[in-house]
Amino acid sequence: MTTKLIAALTERLSAHIELSNSRLETLALLITGMIGARTVNLSHIASERGAPVKVASSYRRLQRFFQYAKPPEDWAAPLIVALLGLAGPWTLCLDRTNWKIGTKDVNILMLAVVTRRHRVPLMWRLIDGPGNSSTAQRIALMERYLALFGAASVKMLLADREFIGGEWLRYLKKNKVPFVIRVKERMTVITEDGRRLGLASLLRRGRGKRTFRAALPGDGKTDPLWLHFAARRIKGGELLIVAATKDAHHALTAYRKRWSIECLFADAKTRGLNLEDTRLTIAHKLSLLLAVVAIALAWSSKTAAKTIGTRPMPRKTHGYLAKSCFRTGFDTLRNRLRHDPNAAIEPWGLMNSRKSKSARVV
Repeated sequence: MTTKLIAALTERLSAHIELSNSRLETLALLITGMIGARTVNLSHIASERGAPVKVASSYRRLQRFFQYAKPPEDWAAPLIVALLGLAGPWTLCLDRTNWKIGTKDVNILMLAVVTRRHRVPLMWRLIDGPGNSSTAQRIALMERYLALFGAASVKMLLADREFIGGEWLRYLKKNKVPFVIRVKERMTVITEDGRRLGLASLLRRGRGKRTFRAALPGDGKTDPLWLHFAARRIKGGELLIVAATKDAHHALTAYRKRWSIECLFADAKTRGLNLEDTRLTIAHKLSLLLAVVAIALAWSSKTAAKTIGTRPMPRKTHGYLAKSCFRTGFDTLRNRLRHDPNAAIEPWGLMNSRKSKSARVV
């Protein structure tokens, strides 16, 4: 990458992050390097530096950044929202991704923002060991989100069957977070006529789409939680059932957007930045890497939005997109980083230059 490009990105970042010039330059090198090299592996990123500096020196500089930079927990979230130009309310997706580094489990609970053109991580929490997240971990993540953006910013929270449970759903409803979450067939509910049934039993004679209102039973200390439900059978005869805080008439359509976070994981991994190439396992270092990856994904996504504009994206005869929005922006950005740095940096010029206190980095 050219020295001028690094300097230009450093200048843009300085308007939003309080960081020393040296570390801002390192952050700029990380962002541009991982996009150019298509990996988060530090040795490959070090090789992307265009200045007449030894690769070993650049590599050590990147290592020191992860060793000594200790940012606040959610420093990148306001920067990402500003870069994407989001005005809210927006759709959120909650999901978990995991892999192994040797014998070490990397398990990440992630909250992402999803729009027509964007699917980008906003916040995350590292989970010790394999397995599902706990209710306490989900609530802690949402508390961080609400403290920064507020419940009014949430158009809808989407999640799969892993993210259910009375305490969790009650927390969301109490804090006025609208949601559409898939639930399990064996879940027990109380119908409006007072019957206590499993959802599979209630819907066994259903044909086509069905919507109804029912309650999750209380535990003696809490009252029943009334929710709206929508259900239909999918391929293989399996029931797709979602619970929603609002009228469930469009809940199944809204739930389809949840797949965007699965696509996001692919963008961060095999289709884009090869996140699993990292050897970082220490929590604060891995969290810092995830923030850099999120910024790189946001930059690619914003490039795609500017490149595509309002025109529909081309599709193949089978109906699927010829190239995803992310890959359109990612490929365009990689080309511009090498051949047209001014065009590559353009999305950053559209941001509000006012510094955010939430983006301070020590």
